[in-house]
Amino acid sequence: MIHEQAIIEPGAQIGDNVSIGPWTYVGKDVVIGDNCDIRSNVVIKGPTKIGKGNVIFQFASIGEDCQDLKYAGEPTELVIGDNNTFRECCTIHRGTIQDNSLTKIGSNNLFMAYTHVAHDCVVGDHCILANNASIAGHVHVGDWAILGGMSGVHQFCHIGAHSFIAANSLVLKDVPPYVMASGHGASPFGLNSEGLKRRGFTKEAILAIRRTYKAVYRKGLSVEEALESIHEMAEQYEEVAVFAEFIKSSNRGIIR
Repeated sequence: MIHEQAIIEPGAQIGDNVSIGPWTYVGKDVVIGDNCDIRSNVVIKGPTKIGKGNVIFQFASIGEDCQDLKYAGEPTELVIGDNNTFRECCTIHRGTIQDNSLTKIGSNNLFMAYTHVAHDCVVGDHCILANNASIAGHVHVGDWAILGGMSGVHQFCHIGAHSFIAANSLVLKDVPPYVMASGHGASPFGLNSEGLKRRGFTKEAILAIRRTYKAVYRKGLSVEEALESIHEMAEQYEEVAVFAEFIKSSNRGIIR
C-alpha cells in the first residue's frame, strides 16, 4: 500500500506488494523491489536500486548525494540487495566518480539507528552495524562482519569477513578476517571464535585460523615472515588462504 501522503516522483519504479508510509519521498531515479516496507518520513533519492524484502524505518535517508567536497553532481549510484533492515535515521550515500561511481550493499544486513555508510563503500552480506557505527568513504566490509555501537572506520580501510569491531573503536588500518578489534586506533584482541562456531566453521578450521592468528600477532614476526610461516596451512585450509590473501592485498596495512 502506498499512502496518499507519500510523494512518488514520475519515473520511480515500485515493485509488487510494496508498502510506503506517509510523508515519504521517492525520487524519479529510484527502483524499489517487491515486498519492501518503507515507513513514514523516509527520503530515497537516486539513481538507487533497492532489492526485494527490505525494511526502511522512519527518517532514514537513502541514496542522497555524498558529502565528498569533490562531488559535483555526477549521476552516481547506490545498489542495495535483498532483505536488509535500515533502522531510524540511517544515512546511505551514493558513490563518486573518483572510485566506481557506486556504493553497494549486499543482502541480509542490519543497519541500526543512526548508522552511516559513506560514498563508494561496499558492504557484503549478513553484516551488522550497531547504533551510530559509521564507515567513511571507500570502506569495504566483508560478509558477517559486526561493527559495534559508536565505532568508526577510516576511509579506504577494509574490514575482513567474520571480524568483530568493539563498541567505541576507531579503525585506522585494515582488520583481517575473523579478528576482533578494539581501541583508538583499534588493535587486535583475539579471534571471533564464537562467531565462527555459530556459522558452522569446523573445529579443524578454527584451530588452523587460531594458529594463523598466533603467527601473525603473537610470535613477533614481520608480516612477510608470518605469511611465509602459514604458507602450508593456507594450501590446506581455504579459511587460512582467505586470511593470507587479505593481508597480501592490504593497501593500508593491517592492525597489529
